[in-house]
Amino acid sequence: MTSGPTHQKMAKDIWSVADLLRGDYKRHEYGQVILPFTVLRRLDAVMASTRDAVRERDAKLEASGVQNKEKVLGRTAKLPFFNTSQQDFGTIASDSTSVAKNLRDYINGFSPNVRQLLERFDFDNQITKLASAKLLYLVIGRFAAMKDLDKLDGHDMGYVFEHLIRLFAEASNETAGEHFTPREVIKLMVNLLIAPDADTVAGEGQVINILDPACGTGGMLTAAEEHIKAINPKAEVYLYGQEINPDAWATCQSEMLIRSQPGEVVFGNSFSEDGFKDRKFDYMLSNPPFGVEWKKVKDFIEAEAELGFGGRFGAGTPRINDGSFLFLQNMIDKMEPVEGKGSRLAIVFNGSPLFTGAAESGESRIRQWILENDLLEGIVALPDQLFYNTGISTYFWVLSNRKSKRLHHKVILLDARDQWEKMSKSLGDKRKKISDAQIDHITKMYVAAVDVAADPTHPDHAKVKIFGTRDFGYNRITVERPLKQRFEITEDTLAALEDAKPLAKWADRDDLVAALRGLTGSVWWTKNEAANAMKTAIKAADATWPSTAALQKGLWAAVSISDPDGEVQTAKDGSVLPDPDLRDYENIPLDEDIDEYFAREVTPHVPDAWIDRDKDKVGYEIPFTRHFYVYTPPRPLAEIDADLQELEEQIQKLLGEVTR
Repeated sequence: MTSGPTHQKMAKDIWSVADLLRGDYKRHEYGQVILPFTVLRRLDAVMASTRDAVRERDAKLEASGVQNKEKVLGRTAKLPFFNTSQQDFGTIASDSTSVAKNLRDYINGFSPNVRQLLERFDFDNQITKLASAKLLYLVIGRFAAMKDLDKLDGHDMGYVFEHLIRLFAEASNETAGEHFTPREVIKLMVNLLIAPDADTVAGEGQVINILDPACGTGGMLTAAEEHIKAINPKAEVYLYGQEINPDAWATCQSEMLIRSQPGEVVFGNSFSEDGFKDRKFDYMLSNPPFGVEWKKVKDFIEAEAELGFGGRFGAGTPRINDGSFLFLQNMIDKMEPVEGKGSRLAIVFNGSPLFTGAAESGESRIRQWILENDLLEGIVALPDQLFYNTGISTYFWVLSNRKSKRLHHKVILLDARDQWEKMSKSLGDKRKKISDAQIDHITKMYVAAVDVAADPTHPDHAKVKIFGTRDFGYNRITVERPLKQRFEITEDTLAALEDAKPLAKWADRDDLVAALRGLTGSVWWTKNEAANAMKTAIKAADATWPSTAALQKGLWAAVSISDPDGEVQTAKDGSVLPDPDLRDYENIPLDEDIDEYFAREVTPHVPDAWIDRDKDKVGYEIPFTRHFYVYTPPRPLAEIDADLQELEEQIQKLLGEVTR
């Protein structure tokens, strides 16, 4: 008895086509051939059982003069696509003299939805290039020999595409993570998203819409549907996605066609070409590329941001080199109103969105808006080295506009960084995986987070913490200290005077410097004493004292030296001037009294300090690592000394053997 195909074997067979391309194609170009041929051969295999029926039906319709044949032929094919050509991979591979002509005839026989996705692959140009290199017949023959592409289900075929795309990305030094996410990560993400709603999902008459605005090859969407179907086989699930990479879009679209999946996958940039404007969804999930720059669509995004909450980016815009919060705001904009069904969404971030950006920066304002509107339900820290293209730490953010009553104005922080197993073989930067048992454990911890955090005896108590939404806010105050200075004439201060920009174009500068050179070595502890002495010297030298405020500022900047024992400097109105070099900042918890904090934490150390309340700012950050930090005491000195002594003895012994 022969076993069925596996995705590992199929991926290996497909990748072997690269042996044919070597020499005529560069390594990073292999994907331009292999990926569209894989899609085309899979479509060809899936159509095999109804191919003759479609041809016969098409001939009858043609003879009858019927113009709109698509719906009829689709029903005959029992698929949302069809092919009316007399060609297939078998016939094309059997005629070496007309392979390009027959392949194009075959492609032209497809329904418009398949021709559209092949155009995204720029497939016709590849046919020309392969034919010119005398490779087309060989490649067609290799794919025609692959008999099992129709036997893999969508889940396993997803693995095949992901394996291939990872290899293509590695070959071209692209970011594989822009196209797909490891399946166990998707499974955990879907669990966290849907587990709290398991009872609702299991109910009668469920119609569920799911969106991924950066869907890649569609792995997250199909995994979400499979999970929902496992809970409720009768649920109607509609999948929606948007993707900017043409190869990934075409791959995703082909799988959706084969699955006869209700929904829509849109090609384009989610930021500037919103494919689902004014649409709302029950669930959303996404793994947008980390640190993606949005400079190319800067004008569009800033124009929409000016609309406030009439657009998608009313909470603010992040820095130009990281669009993570733009993806999140785009998803929040598409949440079902809480008055209806409400929505839940999950997104993968690196650590940057937790804390990047000072108080009142774009990122801080976005965090503030999310927390003040009680949208953030939880954040789960994942192990590092989970993804193919990066070893950095990652986090799930789970948001909902219908949080349970126990979580109103509260946020779950769950530390799952220790939930991993080592892979037997690394795949790129991916060296760790999360097992099914660990996925189940993390999911249960998350669902029971409030109880786990409240029970010190629970084995996972240290891994779960519950915070109020305002706990992440702070007042950033500016702490000033008085400017204290002495005044002196030295070679250094004279050189500074000669280089002072405010005096650069003043005709009398050189005379001033010459007049003051006679005071070299002089030190004054008050500004009045310094002014009197310098004016006397300048007058004696028949030079000119600076007449304007700008010139005088340049003079005093050159001869003033900060000194803790110096004179406190004041403005014209008598107020004390602050020393910019001593300026400091304090972040005070939002619900703590600022004056009480200042008196307790600052004044005892710097009694002459004060707060410049005009510079107060409100900020929000989520210092995840700090909340789960566990202090590890250093080793005892005696133990360290013993180890050092042992090492010294070993070195001496080795040196003794060398010198024998």
